[in-house]
Amino acid sequence: MVVRPPDKTSFVNKTISIVLLVGGSILISYGIGGSGFFGPDLSHFFTGSPADHSFWLLVGGIAPAAIGVGGLLRGAKSI
Repeated sequence: MVVRPPDKTSFVNKTISIVLLVGGSILISYGIGGSGFFGPDLSHFFTGSPADHSFWLLVGGIAPAAIGVGGLLRGAKSI
């Protein structure tokens, strides 16, 4: 049985993926909280009038979170 040392590149990739996922999740939570997404002002989310900032927080959170999940799933397949 050959024991290989841990691959530093996969460790760095996994760490970056986790950081992207956590950061994206934080942005998504701020976007949802600021838009009134679950409150009575649901129409403001779709019209964009007071929630433009919240919309960009959501978009800015979904992108890195998706990249983070993709990086974690890709890393799991290569093992």
